[in-house]
This record gives sequence, structure tokens and C-alpha cells, in this order.
Amino acid sequence: MASAGLSNRGRLLVTCPDRPGLIATLSELLFRHGANIVNLDQYAENPGQGMFFMRLEFDLPPDADGLAVVEPELSEVAQRFQMQWRLTPASQRKRLAVFVSREDHCLKELLWQCQTGEIPADIAVVISNHPVAEATARQFEVPFFYVPVTPQNKEEAEARQLQIVEESKADVVVLARYMQILSPKMLAPWQNRIINIHHSFLPAFVGANPYRQAFERGVKLIGATAHYVTADLDQGPIIEQDVHRVDHRYHVEDLRRLGRHLERMVLARAVRWHAEDRILVHQNRTVVFP
Repeated sequence: MASAGLSNRGRLLVTCPDRPGLIATLSELLFRHGANIVNLDQYAENPGQGMFFMRLEFDLPPDADGLAVVEPELSEVAQRFQMQWRLTPASQRKRLAVFVSREDHCLKELLWQCQTGEIPADIAVVISNHPVAEATARQFEVPFFYVPVTPQNKEEAEARQLQIVEESKADVVVLARYMQILSPKMLAPWQNRIINIHHSFLPAFVGANPYRQAFERGVKLIGATAHYVTADLDQGPIIEQDVHRVDHRYHVEDLRRLGRHLERMVLARAVRWHAEDRILVHQNRTVVFP
């Protein structure tokens, strides 16, 4: 689905060693093609010595023959500046495959924000290892697939899940409180395209009932973390985090309620930033231009 008013807008993401002349070169390139730069964010981690990151949005003339007209010259610039780059049309909305288990608070938030346009993406499919979220998905007219996962059938279940994702033409996977560990085989094709959410107590309070554990330790802050998924469990590049201060008056259910709220909001922001091409990943860190 194309976004209205963005048919000729491109988003250029750049990562390269910081050196003089890059912005001038890219600006000159776009000027030659009649493009108008409408937004530019940049960050140099150690000016003149470290890495340089940039997000640039530009509008081509109405009669331009798509973003392909600038790609050959961008490739030449990339060679000169040792530049990694990605050019995407702003009109091309991301398609999300959302995985969920029993708790559907994050799923509901994503469905709502995608429907209202707050997240400029479309949920192509919902996949769950439990049937409880089916009614929620059907309410928003999103296809739902129940794929049970057990230690005995995990490989077969993941193969079925990947098939569903591919058939839905999804280009992003969102783990909206999906309580299964994905295998390296499943992760491999989706580098920096699987987003997960979890409470921010980790690495403390691992396992079942983290809010009970947190209550018993008398924590004063609870939070949530959204990150890209890697083969190292819960160690991928962090996209967004948030916290809420609590005190002795908060019981376990109060902590859970606040935790669910934080998880919903943090995941939604991370998915929106990904959908808007605002995130650059370098090594195990992210640069986010919100």
C-alpha cells in the first residue's frame, strides 16, 4: 500500500568513516537530479576519526522515473567514501508478521496504531503458538495462524512459520511477547529485521514471574526494552527503552500493569522507527533518528 503524498520521496541511510565532503557530494548528486532535500539528520561518533551516520529524505520531481535514477551515482559515491547505504521509497509501507503467545497487550497496541496510521505499516499476519489471540486478530481483519510449538516439533513448527511469513510477503518480524526462542536457522534470513520486547530487569530476575521477583527485591524502577534479535539471547542492538519509578506501595499486580503499558509503548515506538527507516545498526549498537 502506498502512502499518500510520498510517491516521489526517497529515504537514504548512510554509514561510513567520517571524512570531509560526503554531505556536499550527496547534496550535489541530488541537486543534479532536481531533488529537494526535505529532512537530514546526521551523527559523527568521533568527528574526523570515527564513523558517520546519516538519514536523508528527499523529493524527486513529479516526472522522475523513480529512485532508480540516482542509484548508479550513489554506488559510485559509496566506493569513494567506503559507504554502506540503503535507499528506500517512503511510499512503500513495511509489512509486519507479528508473533505472539498468550499475552496480547502488545499485539493490540500494534494493531491499533497501524490501523490509525500512527505506525505507517501494515500487519500482514499474526502467528501464535496459542489460539487465544485469534479473536483479536480477526477483529482487525488480519489473518491468524495457530502453530503449536513443542520441544518435539520445534523444527517443523519453525518451518511452517517461515512459510507463512514468506507467503504473507512480510518484511519485518515483530515478537510481541512471543515466548519462544528462535533458532539460528530461523534468524539467519532476518538480520536486523526481527524486533523483540521484554522487561528491563534482565539480566536480573531471569525466568518465570519476574515481577514477583522484582517485588520481593523491592525494585524502584521497572522498564521495557525493544531490540533487534540476534543469536545471543536478548543481547541484540537496543532500539528503545523506557522506565517508570515505583515504590513500596506498588504490589505485584501494579508492577505487571505498569510493565504491560511500558512494553506496549516501547515496542510500538521501535516498530514505528523501523517502519520509517530511522534506525542504523553498527556492530551491536543502534543510531536512531526519531
